[in-house]
Amino acid sequence: MERAIADQLEALHPDAFGWALHCCAGDHACAEDVLQNAYLKLAQERATHDGRSSFKTWWFGVIRFTAHEELRRQRYRESLVGKLLAFFIEDHHPAPSRHMEVKERHAELRSCLKQLPARQAEVLHLVFYQDLTINEAAQVMGVGVGSARQHYERGKARMRTLLQPVSEHE
Repeated sequence: MERAIADQLEALHPDAFGWALHCCAGDHACAEDVLQNAYLKLAQERATHDGRSSFKTWWFGVIRFTAHEELRRQRYRESLVGKLLAFFIEDHHPAPSRHMEVKERHAELRSCLKQLPARQAEVLHLVFYQDLTINEAAQVMGVGVGSARQHYERGKARMRTLLQPVSEHE
């Protein structure tokens, strides 16, 4: 890292920590982690200042983005832990028939998801399995939000059709 950048970072550190604290809703531990991860991005050259804005503006943007990543990661972990707890608390030792029923249902869902067009399957996976919003899924997929919403709605409608009992299809 260049000495000039190190000097700017050192001068901005108190303000940067204050910004990280704001981005983390006052959680000191989270703000420390976010700021450390932002510094790590800079050290690993995963974030580089291109000169289109002032260094401070760019640095605060890196901190904000890093905070959003961390909060999304926390929400995912919490939702995953919540889902696992609910699963195990609901049925600590499921009967073999219940276990088979759950396995069959999961296989059916995976099979139906494979029958969808790629974009529809992708947006449904991102929203339901990765807990992303449609806007976030659109960014991940590299499509517009309107396009992602359209694929999402069409995918849900097709899944409803595919998941109906066979007698209802005919």
